[in-house]
Amino acid sequence: MILGKALRRVRNWFFTGLVILAPLVLTVYFLGLGFRWLDALLGGLASRTLGRQIPGLGVLASLVLAVLTGLIASNLVGRRLIAWGEHTLLRVPIFRGVYSALKQVVDAFAGQKRTAFKQVVLVEYPRRGIWSVGFVTGEAPGEVRRRTGRDLVNVLITTTPNPTSGFLILVPREELLWLSMPVEDGLKLVISGGMIGCDASAGEPGGPPAAGEMRKKEGVSDGQ
Repeated sequence: MILGKALRRVRNWFFTGLVILAPLVLTVYFLGLGFRWLDALLGGLASRTLGRQIPGLGVLASLVLAVLTGLIASNLVGRRLIAWGEHTLLRVPIFRGVYSALKQVVDAFAGQKRTAFKQVVLVEYPRRGIWSVGFVTGEAPGEVRRRTGRDLVNVLITTTPNPTSGFLILVPREELLWLSMPVEDGLKLVISGGMIGCDASAGEPGGPPAAGEMRKKEGVSDGQ
């Protein structure tokens, strides 16, 4: 019995440490890949131009690039230029899916107020009696609502632990359970496989937005 308790405690410590270390390790890993790629690219250019390698050029270039991007994004013209670039890139089918999901996750964990996910909901899926965590992304297109005769809501069901994949389901508004959980907490819950979530005493369950409210905020008409 004592051995069993000790093993359970070690297991809990292991998973707690894993959840804490995984984001840090992945961040360092991907940053390292980016730095090495820039080092190889700029190092070759410096070698041909100056006749020698410059160690750490990739790190320096990454810092300069981040500062310049922030500088450009800090003014109206720069924001419009970046928005135009994003709009152009999002027209590429494969890039659109990956970039949109990754940007949403980064924005959520960075505490950005603007988010494509409107609210966290629970939906009975894939069958009655089993609940899945979903993220409301908007209201169904007008044609879909007209043909079905239902007030449908777009709900994205993301996968664990990779929230960049998932599937879209259209659910009648009245069949959703609307949560007061912040979107970032919902993402953390999904990514961690339920090991990290919001405070149980965070508040009362939220209510659904009034019909048409999301369309008014987004400037979407029923004809779309």
